[in-house]
Amino acid sequence: MRTKLVVGNWKMNGSLAENEALLKALAPQVRELPGVAVAVCAPFPYLAQLRALLRDTEISWGAQNLNHNRNGAYTGEVAASMLVEFGCRFVIVGHSERRALYKEDDNVVAEKFIAAQSAGLTPILCVGETLEERQSEITEQVVARQLDAVISKAGIEAFAKAVVAYEPVWAIGTGQTATPQQAQDVHSFIRNRLKSHNLSLAEQLFILYGGSMKSGNAAQLLSLPDVDGGLVGGASLSAQEFAEICRGGVLSRISGAR
Repeated sequence: MRTKLVVGNWKMNGSLAENEALLKALAPQVRELPGVAVAVCAPFPYLAQLRALLRDTEISWGAQNLNHNRNGAYTGEVAASMLVEFGCRFVIVGHSERRALYKEDDNVVAEKFIAAQSAGLTPILCVGETLEERQSEITEQVVARQLDAVISKAGIEAFAKAVVAYEPVWAIGTGQTATPQQAQDVHSFIRNRLKSHNLSLAEQLFILYGGSMKSGNAAQLLSLPDVDGGLVGGASLSAQEFAEICRGGVLSRISGAR
């Protein structure tokens, strides 16, 4: 049985005082959760604070974006090597908000994926469909295109050191959540897509669910056979709520072992 991975994505939220209170409340609640790994991805200015507060805990940390170039005249951008200096383990690439608001296409996402791995970071590759695409019944075509763009540039072996997060875009920040069957169907499609290239790699891959996971639905979603964790947005800003989601990973493993 694969372990579970729960990652908090703070998006553009936080302050020094709020972050300290949140992390100091969270760390003891998620200490030594059996079979569950926990991480948080914060805005760039707070990475030094995360390193200071989390380096003696079991919580990993990461960033929400990076530039695919190693260095150069890219004002306002951040390179993968800079994230490594702040102890980051993860970096999110291809989040739906980056794709939609900042027009990052599949090619740019693939280049960021490669840049992250080249620096020793684990990319969390986000894929998923909009409401219009789901209503048009092209979810699988969209997700396949997003995956294939990375495979074609990085190779299937690169996924051995990566995480995939499925985001039904229509369920992000809307309060809507994919039904357990909808989530499982797409997660299964992702795993099978990668199995066609490398069976053993795909069976070990972490595939996270990233669409309004909350304490009330976490255990059910995390008990699905191909859902290996969550990429949690707003709920990760509450220590209690986020801890409950992480504990949902423990409950799902207990129920799955029966």
